[in-house]
Amino acid sequence: MKNDQAYNNVDFIPDGASYPERWEMAAREYREVEAAIGRARLNEPYGEGPREIYDLFHPAGPAAGLVVFVHGGYWLRFDKNSWSHLAAGATARGWCLAMSSYPLAPEARITAILGCVCRSIEAAAARVAGPIHLIGHSAGGHLVAMAVTKDSPLAPDVRARVAHVLPISPVSDLHPLMETSMNADLRIDLEEADAMSPALLPAPQDVKTTVWVGAEERPVFLDQARWLAEAWPHSRLHVAPGRHHFDVIEDLAVPNSPMMTALLG
Repeated sequence: MKNDQAYNNVDFIPDGASYPERWEMAAREYREVEAAIGRARLNEPYGEGPREIYDLFHPAGPAAGLVVFVHGGYWLRFDKNSWSHLAAGATARGWCLAMSSYPLAPEARITAILGCVCRSIEAAAARVAGPIHLIGHSAGGHLVAMAVTKDSPLAPDVRARVAHVLPISPVSDLHPLMETSMNADLRIDLEEADAMSPALLPAPQDVKTTVWVGAEERPVFLDQARWLAEAWPHSRLHVAPGRHHFDVIEDLAVPNSPMMTALLG
């Protein structure tokens, strides 16, 4: 369809098809070590569905607050088990980090997926005191941006604790995805695209927003990031030199990386 090539990442990244296996291996190794030393709580339920579970990774000492990472995959693929290693940056800086699985399309539409992600944030927030920082990649970037919009299903008391949202390479306007082959499974219609596109919704006034994108990403992802930053005038746009759509998230695992410094100060 018209926009299939524009939103195709894997074919335009060197050795792009190898990344999922590499992510899963790194995540498994990190998760096993953290669980063995008692700093990981795995497969905690936040709902009744088989994918409504989350992992919570703890720092060595008392937590300064909670970071929530929401994974991408065009709302169609992946789960929490591919990203555990990305908790290393936050936990090294003294923060808990939560990441969840959530129902995927076509079983769930994007509106329902957002509801699940918000419930997972609420579940983790009930276990960790202090401020909350939301970070998400690609479709996850869309979901964390939506979580702080005016009509978000996130509980008001939890929403009030959100101090910073950092969407990485987000999809901020869903309308172009209606003209992709994957919409056969996503089932985005005009009503949902209008209601679930954060770049078309009023900007949150009380949450710091940093939009992050790799300089080597596909042009549409540079556009999508810019659209959100321009629509939310209090936000900051950061274009990471040399990064593409798959390696732009790697700095989450590095405590003093520019990304982690932007997120936590």
